[in-house]
Amino acid sequence: MNIPLALSILVPVIASFAVSGDEQPMGSVRLNRQDQPESVGNLTVASNFEGASVADVTIDQAMRSISFMPGGNPERGWPCWWYFRIDGIDPGETITLKLQGSTATVGQQKPLAASWATPKQATWSADGTTWLHTGDGQRQSESMTYTLQPDAASIFVAWGPPYTPRTAKTFVRDISKTSPHAEAAELCRSREGRSVPLLHVREGQRSTEERFGVWVQARQHAWESGSSWVAQGFAEWIVSDDTDAAWLRRHAQIYIVPVMDVDNTATGNGGKNALPHDHNRDWSSNPHWNEVQAAQRMVSELIDDGRMDVFLDLHNPAPGDPSFFYILPQEMLKEPMISLRDRFIDLAYARISRIKPLIPMSNKPKVTGAGYHPLWRQISSNWVCMKGNPHTVSLCLETIWNYKNSTTEGYRAVGANLATAVGEYLAERPARN
Repeated sequence: MNIPLALSILVPVIASFAVSGDEQPMGSVRLNRQDQPESVGNLTVASNFEGASVADVTIDQAMRSISFMPGGNPERGWPCWWYFRIDGIDPGETITLKLQGSTATVGQQKPLAASWATPKQATWSADGTTWLHTGDGQRQSESMTYTLQPDAASIFVAWGPPYTPRTAKTFVRDISKTSPHAEAAELCRSREGRSVPLLHVREGQRSTEERFGVWVQARQHAWESGSSWVAQGFAEWIVSDDTDAAWLRRHAQIYIVPVMDVDNTATGNGGKNALPHDHNRDWSSNPHWNEVQAAQRMVSELIDDGRMDVFLDLHNPAPGDPSFFYILPQEMLKEPMISLRDRFIDLAYARISRIKPLIPMSNKPKVTGAGYHPLWRQISSNWVCMKGNPHTVSLCLETIWNYKNSTTEGYRAVGANLATAVGEYLAERPARN
């Protein structure tokens, strides 16, 4: 098999989509998602579109600088995501962004560490389609300063490359139109009534009972936008002309959910540790979130059929971490699950670690057992391990975000190589009769 680094399917990203949402206090320049931004001199800041989030904006027109914090309601997850538009730029001039970590708290908790909100390089785009990195930011204690010289009068800036529910809907719809093997579907409607796009891929006349079951989901934590790009890269390779992708389509039934927490992703909230708990702590006997209920139901059907072969939950990790897998402690599992899991990790590591340009990855998984979190049994990959078939491989992949190659291209290459590893792994497994 060749490592699929060149991806042939490019789908435009919809970066600006007006939505309703809760008003957010914006400091000296007050903005909300319903209103147009108030003008202050020449530069203005707008956050009236899907996924946008910013707070405490101050604009220094003389210095051409914008000071701000991440927005978001802390009760709806960590306030580390930021994404907004700057208008009134003189093309070619230097714009300075001064970012501070959020001071918001929930209950008696202290504010989130600024490192979660201050990437080494910020992301920006002049058209909402091509996302670029700034140069390295200059860190001072709990703040980060970025400078850029856009050749445009208006740009979007963000924590990382945005991937909104509208992006997911457009991608799933478009890929189903271009591939006869892909079907656009809806996992469910969220608690706030938004559609949760689902892509279903299979090829040929092989019966359902003869197919391996593969489930891939991203964005159980809304701020982790890179995970949705990994899911997109996975899907792009699956429907490509690669002969190994064609083999996988003919032998498996593949489900891909690019965005699980659509409500917090749409409204610019962080999602992680949202109240009463986030999506990845909700895999219980009575889930709170509609997306988890629906995913559980479909995964349980695969388990009941003895076909839950590969379950992958996609995330982004802590600021200083490389890419890696989370696993259950070995003593909690039985064979053949342990050896099959380890074989899959070896294949995936061999693929992802060789990506050029480099995407750093560790071959030493981290564990999510009893010492990891009080709700560790309700983490999705753990739940699938404990409920799954003896041969089920269920893992969480954390893809590095705070790195120069953590771009849309880098993330999609991770997804494509992860998909290749799935095909390579299943090709070693006994055929279904």
